[in-house]
Order: sequence, then C-alpha cells, then structure tokens
Amino acid sequence: MSELNEIGSWVRENLPALLADAHVPAASVAVLSDGEIVTAAAGILNRNTGVEADEDSVFQIGSITKTWTATLIMQLVDEGLLDLDAPVRDVVPAFAIADEAAASAITPRQLLSHVSGFEGDLFNDTGVGDDAVEKYLATIADAPQLFAPGERFSYNNAAFVVLGRIVEVLRGTSFDQALRTHLATPLGLTHLATSAAEAIMFRAALGHLPSEDGNEPVPAPVWSLVRSNAPAGSMLAMTARDLVTYARMHLDGGVAADGTRVLSTESVQAMQERQVELPDLGLMGDAWGLGWELFDWAGGPVIGHDGGTIGQNAFLRMVPGAGVAVAVLTNGGHAVDVYHAITSRVLAALAGVRMPALPSLPDSPVEVDLDRILGTYSSSVSDSTVRVDDDGRVWLERTMKGIFAELGPAPEPVELVGWAGDTLLPREAQNGIRMPHAFVGDDGTGRALYLHTGRADRRVDA
Repeated sequence: MSELNEIGSWVRENLPALLADAHVPAASVAVLSDGEIVTAAAGILNRNTGVEADEDSVFQIGSITKTWTATLIMQLVDEGLLDLDAPVRDVVPAFAIADEAAASAITPRQLLSHVSGFEGDLFNDTGVGDDAVEKYLATIADAPQLFAPGERFSYNNAAFVVLGRIVEVLRGTSFDQALRTHLATPLGLTHLATSAAEAIMFRAALGHLPSEDGNEPVPAPVWSLVRSNAPAGSMLAMTARDLVTYARMHLDGGVAADGTRVLSTESVQAMQERQVELPDLGLMGDAWGLGWELFDWAGGPVIGHDGGTIGQNAFLRMVPGAGVAVAVLTNGGHAVDVYHAITSRVLAALAGVRMPALPSLPDSPVEVDLDRILGTYSSSVSDSTVRVDDDGRVWLERTMKGIFAELGPAPEPVELVGWAGDTLLPREAQNGIRMPHAFVGDDGTGRALYLHTGRADRRVDA
C-alpha cells in the first residue's frame, strides 16, 4: 500500500472520533500527493435535517476564496490587461475610501498582500444581484485609513472585493461568472457552488455556532454572509476534492490535470513570493504573498489559506517542493483541533514537514508592559478594551458590531497572559485555540498603536 493510501485509510478510520472529540458536526478531507487524491468525509451536515456528509458534500471554503480571486487577478496580469503596481483607479475609477490620497495611490499588489491600510471588515449587504460587487464600492467610500499604504499587514476583506471588481471590469462579466469561466471550468471542477441557489443542488453543509449552554454547536440561523463579499469568501462552496484539484494547478506550475494552461509559471511563483512579514501571531503565517499565506515550517516552505464563514471553517495547506496538498473542511465546533491533527500527520508522512504546535501558555507568564497595552482598540467588527483588575490580571472585553453582534451571544471577558514580547494569549482556550494578541506600533507616547490578531485594530482612547 502506498503512503498516500495509508494516509487515506488513517483519515477515514479516525475522522469520526476526531470530530466527536472536537464537537465538530461534520468534515470533508482531501489529500493530494504526486497527482493522486484520496478523500474522506464523516458526520452530519446539518443538525436540523440529520443529513450525513459524504465525499461529494460541499462546504464553504470562506477566505480560501481570496486565493481564487488572486489567481483571477494574475491571469489578467498574464494577459497584459493589468499592472499590479499601477493605481487601482486606473481600472476602477469608482474606488474611493475616506483618505483620498490613499485611494488614489493604492495598487492591486497592496490589496493582494493586505497592506493597503484601510478598514477592511465591511460586510455591507448590496443585494443578491450580479451587481452586488459593483454596488459595494460605494458603501466603503467612508472607510477610514488605519495606516499608510504599504506600512504594515492587516487582513482586509474589503480589499479583495475591490480586486473582484477589477476582475469584473476587465472581464466584462460578474465575479461569479468569471470564476466559473476562467477557473472552475478549465480545472474540470464538478461540485462547486457560488450561491445558496447552486449549493442546494448538492449535499450542502450548514454552519453551526457555539451554544449558550454546552459544548455541542447548534445550526446557524443563515447559510452565508452577503454576496457583495463573494470575492473575499462569503459564498464559494465546494468539495474538498475540488479544492485540492485547484491546489494541484498551483503545485504544477499553473497547469490543470488535463494539461490546460490556467496560469503562467511566472505568476504561480509570484503569488508564493514574500510581500510582507507578519507579527508573531502563532496561528497565522509568517508572511504573505500575493493571496497566499506563507508558513516557515520545518521541512517547508508551506503555503495555504484558511477560511471562516458563519459556523464553517476551512483549511488548505500545500508543500510546493513535495507536490502535496491537504484540505480540511468543517461546519462548526473546535475545527482547529481536527485541522491540526489531520494536517500535521499528512504533511509529516508525505512531505517531511513538521507543523509547529498550537500556541500554549508558558510555564510562567512573560512580564507585560501594562502602560503599553492598556486601552481601547476599535474596528468595524468590534471595540476591544484591555484593562487590568485589582489583582493585576489583564482582561480583554469586546463589544461586537454590525452583523457580528447578531450572531450568537455577546463574548465574555477574556483574561490575557504574557506569551512572548508584546504578544499575549488568552488564559482559556476559545473554540479549542488560544489566539495570540500582539500589541504593535507606537502612538507617539510609547503605547501600542494597534491590537493585532491578524487584523490591526487601532487605538482610539486619548
């Protein structure tokens, strides 16, 4: 039996128990090695209906969609239709944000690598029509600039909607149709949905959210986020098999399994080149390329992306030097536990890559500079206040905003403890993980200017 078949057998045998331990309703897994794919699925897609997952079930891939949008952009570069370093306004004159100077200077390269600097978590509903992305641009005209373009990394969903609009303008069609014409069809993908209307043609996973009174997650009240954010990852769903088929094209220098050239070798390589370094965030990559997250793991490098929608989480990791990819798609619970258990085993066995352990509390907390970190930090998602109690313990209190205030109960205060430098960890794991909270920058008085958890929330207290 080949190593790939052995891994496939291990995943199929162990997946049900992994899901039960992590309170994950269902998962779909696909592993690619040397052009061959093995798949596995288990669990319940929707606890409202009891429908079981199979290997043809579609799950939302969330922000992994951003790498598809980036690929569509690089196809335009290949065709000489787009210059990554020219202003976005050369193609989309309607692009506007609160800072006019920034709006006139921001480039597609900066959008692709999350360094454009404007507030990016804007899930504005502009309807379900093919003009949803076009209409979205007008809704971000007042988005504040957090820092100068190119200054630092801050994960930005809105940036990828702008990139999606570039695709629409230069292709003369909707983003969804461009994705089908230029990616799904040439890749031969068969189980892919760009909307709920298409997902209903398949066994489709529903997301599940934490319950107020127990470990078992409960069905989410809606299937997806808004269509306006489709280029950022609000809608796209597929099987794990189709996701690693897409990954295979990136591993094979831009060529589909049947030999069709989808992307130039030069653009494949450019997407994987480091554009910006990240703070030590533990769970995220060490750097970002053009769309891809880059991980400096032993035996790597590794590239990939994660996705999180309403109760669904997706994970894709690829080792270009070994021709190996693994996708783990889930619909609730402690999804990171399942991802880590499967991906670490697959990459070790097939690619000789050792994944780092998830962030854990140090034996003794690192001393924290309270004057530097205390205060309130804000984004369109939440206001976060960092305070210290009478016993000297540090607490983070978050008030959610917009659509996020409507999903599930309000978050409880979280105690933070020193982990490394100016980065702290929650004392208690949340959904099975401890997300690092990095305090970066300087407001001119020595205090941190940003609370960074992948997104840079700017200090707002005087």
